[in-house]
Amino acid sequence: MSSLEYFDIPVLDFEEALRNPGPGGESVVSALQGAGFMGLVNIPGFNVDKLRQCCQWFFSQSWEVKSSLMKKSFNSKSRNVYRGYFPVLENSPSRKEGFEIGADIPADDPDMISGNWFYEKSIWPPENGDFKFKATMLEAYDQLHQIAMDILKLASIGLGFKENCFEYLFRDKPCSTFRLLHYPSWEGSPPDNAVLDEGKAVTTPVHTDSCFLTLLATFQYHGLEVLTPEGTWLPVQPIADGLVMNVGDVLSKMVGGRFVATQHRVLDIGVDRFSVPFFLEPRFDADISMNVLNESKDENSGTIVKYGPWVLKRMEEKGFFEFKNLPKF
Repeated sequence: MSSLEYFDIPVLDFEEALRNPGPGGESVVSALQGAGFMGLVNIPGFNVDKLRQCCQWFFSQSWEVKSSLMKKSFNSKSRNVYRGYFPVLENSPSRKEGFEIGADIPADDPDMISGNWFYEKSIWPPENGDFKFKATMLEAYDQLHQIAMDILKLASIGLGFKENCFEYLFRDKPCSTFRLLHYPSWEGSPPDNAVLDEGKAVTTPVHTDSCFLTLLATFQYHGLEVLTPEGTWLPVQPIADGLVMNVGDVLSKMVGGRFVATQHRVLDIGVDRFSVPFFLEPRFDADISMNVLNESKDENSGTIVKYGPWVLKRMEEKGFFEFKNLPKF
């Protein structure tokens, strides 16, 4: 793979950027308004092997265990509709299985009482003591959330704003999703809807992320490709010991498109592939209609735009199979 031409994403020494937030913020802004993607290395306290262990442990569980965690749209006996496990669907161009959690809120919180499934309690597999799966996942969730918020602080500084200008969106009850993914290679010929003109096959079709920003552990795996401004597809170099970060639709929207939510896809690489994304998301009722660059309302809305209903519509439009048939509010 060394002879491949890679999509040139800037790589940020995260510890150095935090130590010197002025130039660090400038580097973040340059990356987000250019490629829309950025590599992060030298992240204080970050251990990618823990995420790898979570993948290996979870996806080695029996089908019986996985089925017990399945979302209701895939198992009518389940009660969970938003968090939990989703299986590989045959003949779908999105060939992956996944397990996802969120941050639980108190049972007496009004959103829990009202049945707002964005705050559905995370569901967990049983453990036998061989690996502290739940504890490791929760620790990683907290760390990735903090890394994402630090990126937003650096971006704010680079834009010339107060470092906490995005913080209000995530205060109290962010809806962020932490996901483990396994992409099995296609067996035999993939379905026509997964085959590209150049003879390659996707395991995730082209899309942008609907969230605020994404942090992705790619481990050593290739397969992630980005659509360049010139209209060509190029692979992203794996960052084995760090993270790949990309801009989501909401962040791009709230800076008037200055930061780019770049289209990307995942290709079948001929072997099982694993990755771990963390999708930073505002709280359900956060108003995302504001353009933070000029402190004005979105001219197309003129009213409050709540993140939850907005992103649900967005996911429906994009046709993500793991979010189909969600209950309506």
